[in-house]
Amino acid sequence: MALKGFSELFGRTHSSVIGMIHVKALPGTPKNTLKIQEIAQIATKEAEIYKEAGVDGVIIENMHDVPYLHTDGVGHEITACMSVICAQVKQVCSNIPCGIQILSGANKHAMAVAQAAGLQFIRAEGFVFSHVADEGIMNSCAAELLRYRKQIGADHIKVFTDIKKKHSSHAITADVNIVEFAKAADFFCSDGVIVTGTATGMATDVQELQDVQKAVTLPVLIGSGVTFDNVEHYMAANGLIIGSYFKDKGSWENGVEFSRVKQFMEKVISLREKPSP
Repeated sequence: MALKGFSELFGRTHSSVIGMIHVKALPGTPKNTLKIQEIAQIATKEAEIYKEAGVDGVIIENMHDVPYLHTDGVGHEITACMSVICAQVKQVCSNIPCGIQILSGANKHAMAVAQAAGLQFIRAEGFVFSHVADEGIMNSCAAELLRYRKQIGADHIKVFTDIKKKHSSHAITADVNIVEFAKAADFFCSDGVIVTGTATGMATDVQELQDVQKAVTLPVLIGSGVTFDNVEHYMAANGLIIGSYFKDKGSWENGVEFSRVKQFMEKVISLREKPSP
């Protein structure tokens, strides 16, 4: 059922490319220097680049808001700003799926923005089990998040969930491997799981991808480290969330570069056309 929903959303079952839009630091955060409309203009410009280059979807994230607040500590101003930005990005990318993640662990906030701005999915961290992130301890949010989704009439918005998330210590769940994480996410009604490397831009373990795919019938997405040079190893994944590689010089802090996205998409299209071994 989840795979069917993923296919209906992205128009394909495998190798859907989702480009990251890292919005500039929002008002009220330590690194903010721009007004909200200036931030939105940069975000929509990057959305135009992704649209022209032919990606299958985009996801908007407040990654410049360092240091990140934690879950319910994220203020209403962040939700409001992200709603404005996401609505404008969605206008640009009206023909492809758009999603959102609000750091850190502000999954209910993201759900509210998605509902208000007409987005189709969110990326949620801390969905099952607990881990220690750089913001502190992150606990399971599945029960509250999915009840909130129901309460606001947003059942159509998919929740793709990180498992054994990057930038985190998993010592407290060291006896629970990534396959068990995936099975728990499946049991707790995730719409898809996201496998990552240890940090932003770090390659994902191909064996972990394969193990998770064998264990669950959910869509499995790659959440870090996919590049032009290694994408052939990840074509079996249902989705490829890509930020760093699409940026100038391959660094997430920089702007999206059309030539990098276009070249990448040309290779992906070529790989899609090759018969499976």
